[in-house]
Amino acid sequence: QVQLVESGGGLVQPGGSLRLSCAVSGRTFTPYAMAWFRGAPGKERNFVAAIRWGDGRTDYADSVEGRFTISRDNAKKLVYLEMNSLKPEDTATYYCAAETDREYYSSAYYYASRYDYWGLGAQVTVSS
Repeated sequence: QVQLVESGGGLVQPGGSLRLSCAVSGRTFTPYAMAWFRGAPGKERNFVAAIRWGDGRTDYADSVEGRFTISRDNAKKLVYLEMNSLKPEDTATYYCAAETDREYYSSAYYYASRYDYWGLGAQVTVSS
């Protein structure tokens, strides 16, 4: 049984910072990669950032590169998204996602369909 639980969302002013956390539950589960997506409830989820679990390699959407940082704690099975210089257009529900290790992959890391497990989401609102 694998579960993902996000925390750390909230209301922040433009230019402010916020850190999201995602806890991965599963006694024997180790993800190949973790990612963050964002969107409105029931809407398309857009790629934000991803991190490979084994070596920590990261990838970012152009819209957040230089402002957001994804990281992980292997021992605690936690993944973080540090968000700086937040803009109103960053307002969305942020979802944590995990993918299992496979020999072959049917899509790239920035497609939501690649990921096997999802959290329920954390709301981030950027407004003055």
